[in-house]
Amino acid sequence: MPTYADVYARWKRDPEGFWMEAAGAIDWLTPPSAALDASRAPHYGWFADATCNVCWNAVDRHVAAGRGGQVAIIHDSPVTGTKARITYAELKDRVARLAGALRARGVGKGDRVVIYMPMVPEALVAMLACARIGAVHSVVFGGFAAPELAVRIDDARPKAIIAASCGIEPGRVVRYKPLVDAAIERASWKPGVVIVLQREQAPAELVDGRDVEWHAAQQGVEPADCVPVGGMDPLYILYTSGTTGQPKGVVRASAGYMVALAWTMRAIYAIEPGEVFWSASDVGWVVGHSYICYAPLLVGATTVVFEGKPVGTPDAGTFWRVIAEHDVRSFFTAPTALRAIKRDDPGGKLIGDYDLSGLRYLYLAGERADPDTIDWAQRHLGVPVIDHWWQTETGWAICANPAGIELLPVKPGSPAVPMPGYDVQVLGEGGEVLKPGILGSVAIRLPLPPGTLPTLWNADARFEKAYLETFPGWYETGDAGLIDEDGYLYIMARTDDVINVAGHRLSTGAIEEALAGHPDVAECAVIGVADPLKGQAPLGFLCLNKGCERDPAAVVEECVARVRDIIGPVAAFKTAVVVERLPKTRSGKILRGVMSRMADGEAWAAPATIDDPATLGEIGDSLRRLGRDVRS
Repeated sequence: MPTYADVYARWKRDPEGFWMEAAGAIDWLTPPSAALDASRAPHYGWFADATCNVCWNAVDRHVAAGRGGQVAIIHDSPVTGTKARITYAELKDRVARLAGALRARGVGKGDRVVIYMPMVPEALVAMLACARIGAVHSVVFGGFAAPELAVRIDDARPKAIIAASCGIEPGRVVRYKPLVDAAIERASWKPGVVIVLQREQAPAELVDGRDVEWHAAQQGVEPADCVPVGGMDPLYILYTSGTTGQPKGVVRASAGYMVALAWTMRAIYAIEPGEVFWSASDVGWVVGHSYICYAPLLVGATTVVFEGKPVGTPDAGTFWRVIAEHDVRSFFTAPTALRAIKRDDPGGKLIGDYDLSGLRYLYLAGERADPDTIDWAQRHLGVPVIDHWWQTETGWAICANPAGIELLPVKPGSPAVPMPGYDVQVLGEGGEVLKPGILGSVAIRLPLPPGTLPTLWNADARFEKAYLETFPGWYETGDAGLIDEDGYLYIMARTDDVINVAGHRLSTGAIEEALAGHPDVAECAVIGVADPLKGQAPLGFLCLNKGCERDPAAVVEECVARVRDIIGPVAAFKTAVVVERLPKTRSGKILRGVMSRMADGEAWAAPATIDDPATLGEIGDSLRRLGRDVRS
């Protein structure tokens, strides 16, 4: 069997041959004559002259191969107390009917469809129905505020919106339809039709002449067949937050995305057809697009759609129940979910209640995975815990530990090594490649591989300015990190989170790593705040384990000493505060930038992606207790 080094060297030696071989895993209507298309560089394309259909590859071909009876989707919803299984044959029928309903209402190839759904199988049906007829879907996280949804409607200009009447959070029902109505009223662009999935927890009122109920929309409609689309035709637009307030529409081209995802399911996640793969994310995020919907289905695996939370639905054992009950082989979640479980069940006692013998690997992504959390998971689960690193823009892992090729030694704190397609280097401010062990800007040499963004929706110039301008010939990731002597990458912080303390560039991630190792600390965040003497100084926020009854001041004192011992006096870490929780986005990213602005007395606003706005008020109160002047 080839090693990782063999596979990576083969890609470097012959990238064209490597990706053409990988393309053999896909059914083509017209096979590609070449992999890379550099005719519009730096807007590179992949498999540009091919024709294909993503829905065919994800659904129909498995039915045609005689595997229609295999389960495609498992829906497990602890918030509603329901479970369901959908076979590939059933999925094909559902997708074809909804695609027919869209087609009957004038939606066709290249038209956009906004999808605003919770974690229900119908969200995947909607995505696949768009792919079936060549429409471009844009999934917006369910529950997003109306102004944010309106901005996306105006940018994507959808012919149709597919929405659920509500989403369900622990202890509350979130009515989606009034948010959709308000967004449409606010937007300049008006969709022709809104298809509404009525949920019994909160049925919605329909607008006459515009809205139609999910099942009613499909009555008497001819099911749609798969239509040919070009290799570079967009499959979807996924909006990610922009620094200007105008969200960036990441474009995903059809052919390269299929080739890359199919390669990763075997090479990175070690999943074979018929096995169960679970990504505990949301369809509104890139992980949900790639590894709840498309990748598992492309390889004929079974995907889990989970409507619940890591804790509180009903307890910190929910993840382990799902894994045991559905025989999950590879499990993918965010470090913040594991930290929530660890905080509620620090001894891992609930893990012992379930048979997890079928689980082979646990994968982490979405934010930095601190070594303490990785160690906790490995110790209690007894399987390799694989941190890997990627972005909305890339669609799949930049760096990973390729378990399907060769399980490399795990180095806690590192997402391991670059995957084929990615030439990852750490650059200095002048664009020079830095030596191992030196902190700098993480960049990827162009061209980016198949599956990554070719551009932003209707914004080529913005794409170049945002990603390509700083280091010509490179894609700027916006992350700061270093590469060690073995070629392992360490992502230490967003570039914006590197702080300058008396001329020393320090990674907030390194300080957080030291704090997370304290036995009473469940989770933490470090930000840089203005300091009249040193320019900036680090400030820590500590969340303690459930049941910890120690004096918070004593824990803070020990944490300050711990940072001094591990990082040294150069860190100038002298201040920390114990808080009940940290402000996060719905995908689990800590809002360090907002916290920094609050601490420095600058104007700040809660982003649309925030999970609970009340957490920022709590942080403001903590900062005021430290004597900082926080604006209201």
